[in-house]
Amino acid sequence: MITTAGADRVLTLDLHATQIQGFFDIPTDNLFAVPVLSSDVKDNYDLENIVVVSPDVGGVVRARSLAKRLEAQLAIVDKRRERPGESEVMNVIGNVEGRDCLLIDDIIDSGGTLCNAAEALLKIGASSVTAYITHGVLSGGAVARIAASSLKELVITNSIQPTSAIETAHNIRVVSVAELVGEAINRTALEKSVSSLFD
Repeated sequence: MITTAGADRVLTLDLHATQIQGFFDIPTDNLFAVPVLSSDVKDNYDLENIVVVSPDVGGVVRARSLAKRLEAQLAIVDKRRERPGESEVMNVIGNVEGRDCLLIDDIIDSGGTLCNAAEALLKIGASSVTAYITHGVLSGGAVARIAASSLKELVITNSIQPTSAIETAHNIRVVSVAELVGEAINRTALEKSVSSLFD
């Protein structure tokens, strides 16, 4: 539908599955929010005491990318259901005791998994838990769930227009990806490398 509508190039941000790029027969660039998020972490956290945490095994590549930029340790929340209909059992791989944990993911919808991960991290001795997420869908009662959770802060980008509930929540903050997207568009127009934005 995008190509039929007349687009001759696609620019995306943190695709949930990078394989989606292969479904286009026009040039497609998938940008990453990690440079924006890492810059925000550097402005707001003591880098000596942080550990970057992937909320599941599938997000390890993204978490490792942020950890590398911050020269931080990496931990992983391993989730599994013992039986259908029963809540998830969470194990944490890595040392988070006494550390400020930064959960990173590409998308948050209901917020349930994220809140559960935060609880699991605090239970084993984490000092605080902050989540950095690219796409803040936050449907249904997600904003209220985040507000009532033990998350110190949820930081999302403006890839989706924040609702008034998001803007007034005491522990949700929005950072802009406008400069990143603008620079990618500029480089495309000038036929310069887009991928070098993420070196």
